Amino acid sequence: MGWPRGALLLLVALLALAATVCRGCTCEKNKRTQNCVVDGDDCRCVSIGSNMTVSCKTLTSKCLLMKAEVSAFKAGRREKPKHAFVDNDGIYNPECDSQGNFNAKQCNGTSTCWCVNSAGVRRTEKSDKNISCSEVVRTSFIFIEMKHLERNTAPENLEKTIIDVLSQRYNLNRKHINVTYEKPYITIELKQNTSDKLVSDADIADVAYYFEKDVKGDSLIANDKFEILVAGEPLQLENTVIYYVDEKPPEFSMKRLTAGVIAVIVIVVLAIVAGILVLIFTRRKRGKYEKAEVKELNEIPRELKS
Repeated sequence: MGWPRGALLLLVALLALAATVCRGCTCEKNKRTQNCVVDGDDCRCVSIGSNMTVSCKTLTSKCLLMKAEVSAFKAGRREKPKHAFVDNDGIYNPECDSQGNFNAKQCNGTSTCWCVNSAGVRRTEKSDKNISCSEVVRTSFIFIEMKHLERNTAPENLEKTIIDVLSQRYNLNRKHINVTYEKPYITIELKQNTSDKLVSDADIADVAYYFEKDVKGDSLIANDKFEILVAGEPLQLENTVIYYVDEKPPEFSMKRLTAGVIAVIVIVVLAIVAGILVLIFTRRKRGKYEKAEVKELNEIPRELKS
């Protein structure tokens, strides 16, 4: 006996659905993922270095990306990028919360700990495990400074072009972006207070991290070459520096200064003190000379009288 037509149609639909669920996919917004599967109109993958599943329609949090980077280096999954760099504290394996965001307190696996902002950047002195980090202070303002190389054509409408790229590539609302240009220097300002950020908005800390990786040739986005075209010519960037401004000031002391900076400060202070001492002694000598000169002038009439 043959299958009823309705049953056959249902079976075909179920088989198609099963094939869709089991079919692998590529995470467009994060190359540092694995075990990807189709979930409706989204591709969902496990971020390398953690057991957290991320959506490939949005940017992955910087905290999870850093964990993936550390894990990739340890496992030897990839070579060190040509333009790789480390900050003053070096690369560390961060602790992330259930949403993939940075925990307020970070440690290096030993007894050394510190507090970070929402961008994962250290904002206190390094201390022991007893350090208190009551909250993750939000980074509400990030500005990126860079310069472009010499070009054959004048970069007209450069500000608008960069805003378009940041908005389209990283899904960041244009209202959070401001670009200023003074040849050849470019400044990108990303502003996003807690009250300004909607649930659907990309976080400026994540955007800055993705942009930094793009500029340095270590893009996190798959199958989409990073390129800023101005007048049909690629804009080549260099000397990229990123600054972070938190909603609350950092808690650093003189201990954070390097020995070289402290030495310069000491030399400047000593020079100022030496200058003051020279001025005081010079004035004293000048005062004595003036008194002696007045005395001699007063004695002249007496000699003339005699």
